[in-house]
Amino acid sequence: MSNKHKGSSFESFLEEEGILAETEAIAVKRVIAYQLEQEMKQSHISKVDLAAKMSTSRAALARLLDPANTAVSLKTLVKLGNALGKHLVVSFQP
Repeated sequence: MSNKHKGSSFESFLEEEGILAETEAIAVKRVIAYQLEQEMKQSHISKVDLAAKMSTSRAALARLLDPANTAVSLKTLVKLGNALGKHLVVSFQP
C-alpha cells in the first residue's frame, strides 16, 4: 500500500485535508495567548484588572487567553493592546 503523502510537506498535507486555515488560526491564537500571558506577568496585571481596563468581563478575557478559541475580533485585539499600552501589528508573510 502506497502512502499518498510520502514526500509531501506537512503544509500540503494539511491543505489536502482541508484543515490548513484552521490549523494556522490555532497556531496564531496560541502565540497571541502566550504573548498576552507574558505581558500580564511582566506588567504585574491581573485578569480582573485587565478586564476592567478593557471594560469587558473576565469571561471575555478568558476567551482571549484560551489558545484554542480562534473567534477573536480585530477590534477586541486592538482594545486589548490599548489596555496594555501596546499596538497591534498584523502582517502577511510569504
